[in-house]
Amino acid sequence: MHDTINSLSQHCIVNTQIEKILNLNSFLGAVACVAHIDHLNLHVASTGDCGAVLGIQCPETGQWQSKKMNNEHNSDNLKEVQRILGEHPKEEQDTAIRNERLLGQLAPLRALGDFRYKWSNEIMDQYVVPTFGEHAVPPHYYTPPYLTALPEVQHHVLGPSDKFLVIASDGLWDFITPSEVVSLVGEHLNSKKVLEPMKLPTGDVTLLEVSRLLAERKAGRARKPLDQNSATHLIRNALGGTDYGIEHSKIAYYLSLPQDVVRLYRDDITITVIYFNSEYITKLSENT
Repeated sequence: MHDTINSLSQHCIVNTQIEKILNLNSFLGAVACVAHIDHLNLHVASTGDCGAVLGIQCPETGQWQSKKMNNEHNSDNLKEVQRILGEHPKEEQDTAIRNERLLGQLAPLRALGDFRYKWSNEIMDQYVVPTFGEHAVPPHYYTPPYLTALPEVQHHVLGPSDKFLVIASDGLWDFITPSEVVSLVGEHLNSKKVLEPMKLPTGDVTLLEVSRLLAERKAGRARKPLDQNSATHLIRNALGGTDYGIEHSKIAYYLSLPQDVVRLYRDDITITVIYFNSEYITKLSENT
């Protein structure tokens, strides 16, 4: 009797939770990318098609290099495609992923929410179909779940050459590459440095060294960015960049597209730029 009551209680709780989710709209989903820093340890966890890239500056040449810190979960990721196909019968090899989308509909192959790609056929028949209709069930929905929110995690030990981390949604990566992103943020960072008050190196300084510093500042002022922050600088170059510089009419075009057609031309763009304290990283590196 006790087991029966517990079973009924758990069934009621599950039903209530499903009904609450349905009220929030089970069609909604989201991707995510999170960075965690503990001393010199950088961990990046990602679910979906966001991208994270590390900006590294060579101490000898000053040149910028990029390092991808995650793998996007989309149809371009062969390992991810093989994972999904391996979780379903061979009869679904042509339907589990169609037209580079999960069940022919969803571009990210991992996501939070989007429960209608995760729930069992029983739940779909009992709750989803009566609420939203048959069209709410994805085509070829035979052996769910097809979608997971499980993140992948990558680890990197920070060094003095690591200057910043850029995390952005796929809307940015549709326009510019990770190496271009790092170059643009590095360019913005260097340009802002020369706008700060000039500081002479400690110790004896020659006139030649002072002349070199002044020349660098003069050259940097000529490259002064239009934007106060690097995220805006990235968006301006992503939407308006051409072989001849920034074309503002192009930016205006992308930003003024009607809501009902904008997703055909560009996706939403969200950017976070995290700068590292090089002096602090150097001290930690020396003490380990």
